[in-house]
Amino acid sequence: MAQSTDADNAAALRQPPPLRISRTFHARRETVFKAWGAAEHVKNWFSPETYSVPDARVEMRVGGAFEVCMLSPSGEKHWTRGVFVEVTPHSRLVIDMHAVDLQERPLFRAYTEVTFTDVPGGARMDVVQTYTFIDPSMAAPMVAGAPEGWRTTLDKLEQEVLRMSGAVGARVRSVVHASFHLERRYNAPVERVWRALTDEAAKQKWFGGPPGEWDPIERYMDVRESGRERAKGRWKSGMVSTFDAIYHDVVPHERLVYSYVMHLDDKKISVSLATMQLKSEDGGTKLMVTEQGAFLDGYDDAGSREHGTGYLLDRLGASLNA
Repeated sequence: MAQSTDADNAAALRQPPPLRISRTFHARRETVFKAWGAAEHVKNWFSPETYSVPDARVEMRVGGAFEVCMLSPSGEKHWTRGVFVEVTPHSRLVIDMHAVDLQERPLFRAYTEVTFTDVPGGARMDVVQTYTFIDPSMAAPMVAGAPEGWRTTLDKLEQEVLRMSGAVGARVRSVVHASFHLERRYNAPVERVWRALTDEAAKQKWFGGPPGEWDPIERYMDVRESGRERAKGRWKSGMVSTFDAIYHDVVPHERLVYSYVMHLDDKKISVSLATMQLKSEDGGTKLMVTEQGAFLDGYDDAGSREHGTGYLLDRLGASLNA
């Protein structure tokens, strides 16, 4: 038994448990993926709080380099030398990284797997980092601090992704127009679907971020001509999204026309006009949704509004079946 324990301890010194960390970003996964793909972006985020990245070499292709120099507050340069093992555009990256000391001697290996998936309101990134110690005395304290280091690093990545998408930091004035049309058929009468769209308690069951990812802060609605609606909530990352609407046309059981403004924190990112039409069809309801949007001051929607609206319409359907 003692021999087994000693062997287990020795193995743990060579390879501790993998680190697993996730973050949801308010941007398309293509943008989050892109943030890994060029030195100009990596320099802005790939280091823990209080560190900076003065130098990086990034070649996003299988066999390409991923090399990052992290500068400590005291002026020491800590290099991570890596190579891309797998590159699946917008979905998955695998990078074989090695942390080295000031004399370029390897300290530990960090086999890093990153996956990107679409989620309501943006994209989720999951990181699994598997360590192998080469110099345990030096590597163990560094790896012990990895969870907190990754947390503050992803805080930086979040700001970089928002900057890339134009949601923060944009000083230009611009407007980009986009529109989409979606249809859903629900096995419920028009009256019940109308209630899900216009009754505050019924709408609260489906209109908002996913449970555990979005906590409501403020919620009210008054569905009548000139009536208003607000849905404000905080995402797990700390970002606050606000939906402010005003109803212009309300025809019970047939039609809703409203405009709404979206904010991320204090930045207004869009102004949209939405039309919802309901039609009784074969004992159920056909719902048709059309939106025209004006995306403001560098904000790059890249189709996320259509994707998010489709997700909400699917949640509406699930609420009707509950």
